[in-house]
Amino acid sequence: MSNLPLKMARWARAALALGIMMSALAACSISTGNAPTVITSTPNAQGTETAPNVGYGTAYTPQQIRDAYGVTPLYNKGYRGQGQTVVIIDSYGSPTLRQDVAVFDQQYGLPPVKLQTLAPLGSVPFNPGDKEMRGWQGETTLDVEMVHAVAPEASIVVLTSPVDETEGVAGLPQFLQLEQYAVTHHLGTIVSQSWAASEVSLNDAAGQAEIAQWNTFFQQATTQDHITFFGSSGDNGATDYVDASLSSYSSTPTTSFPGDNPWVTSVGGTTLTDAGGSYQEVAWNSQGGASGGGFSRFYATPPFQQGLPASAQSQLNGRRGVPDVAAAADPTTGLAIYIAGQWTLAGGTSAGSPFWAGVMAIANQIAGRPLGYINPALYEVAGSSQYDSAFRDVTSGDNSFSGGGVNVQGYQAGPGWDAVTGLGTPNAEKLIPLLIQDIPA
Repeated sequence: MSNLPLKMARWARAALALGIMMSALAACSISTGNAPTVITSTPNAQGTETAPNVGYGTAYTPQQIRDAYGVTPLYNKGYRGQGQTVVIIDSYGSPTLRQDVAVFDQQYGLPPVKLQTLAPLGSVPFNPGDKEMRGWQGETTLDVEMVHAVAPEASIVVLTSPVDETEGVAGLPQFLQLEQYAVTHHLGTIVSQSWAASEVSLNDAAGQAEIAQWNTFFQQATTQDHITFFGSSGDNGATDYVDASLSSYSSTPTTSFPGDNPWVTSVGGTTLTDAGGSYQEVAWNSQGGASGGGFSRFYATPPFQQGLPASAQSQLNGRRGVPDVAAAADPTTGLAIYIAGQWTLAGGTSAGSPFWAGVMAIANQIAGRPLGYINPALYEVAGSSQYDSAFRDVTSGDNSFSGGGVNVQGYQAGPGWDAVTGLGTPNAEKLIPLLIQDIPA
């Protein structure tokens, strides 16, 4: 698989720019001539983990990802997602999912995954020659392995659709049915959505009718059923595709659904580097991809963003701003994952949504209840004196985009909330207790 943030083909878009690279699928657009940086992480309560040789880039282990985001202290206290279930929504799924995760677990000494794959809408035979299906195979495996890396004792339910989600309304009705099924059947209290459709592709009667149904669903599921929804902000910076054939980018800034929806926590992307155990981040904008972010044309500024400083309000201009938060997304510096018999690196904001879902599983375990709608609490923490301890504020980089015949001026990362990395990345050890405190039982 080539560098999927480039999204040069429809199947890559279907996987929302996984950021993973597998030469078995297509020629890699990144040079693999240099030896990879292979890192042995610091021991924790479970021992030392070693990243496999993926052949390029900087491969991180699950422990390093937990270290980077303040999960390790909670993990070492036994908070590993026990009793929680994360629901993952993808098209097609993966026929090699269990085998791949078993290899992933063996490499890192993780417990066997508690995994169910359900297809309540039916399924179609997996065709290894179909690029869209292979893209979703990678996406599904990335989603599961990322959640499992962060919260290895959490249960995971994968709900697969027999329809390919691309742009516009394609695939969205089926995804809505899956999410309704998850809520109705009480499958889990956390939903990860590593896919997106641009607002420009939904700016017609059919698109507006479709997202109106989602609006009703999200509001009820968050406020009444206490479900937490995460959505990737996208991998084309301040723009995205305008058509299902993925042949044209919008020449003007756009955001994507469902991350633009105020009932969803939108996750942007960063480049994470480890300087001897001291982790640093900048906004992800490299290797043909960049953190999705900007301002919605569909949704007004939600109450939780109305308390942002005047500098942010002038950018919002009455609109919903995305993303809300961020996590590592650079496809050359990511978690080493195992897909279809090959080690590769996780990347794209597709990695950020399941990462946050894993953090949320730990949060719900500690709280002893589903926290549900977390957006107001995230911004309340960010507006308090605890912001610097609960988040890593990402203040450099931008998400301008140049490619496919368009040049779209993006937004600059800076202190506090910005339209590239949101409020920043979590220090889970500090953030989770504050969220529990701010969300009433």
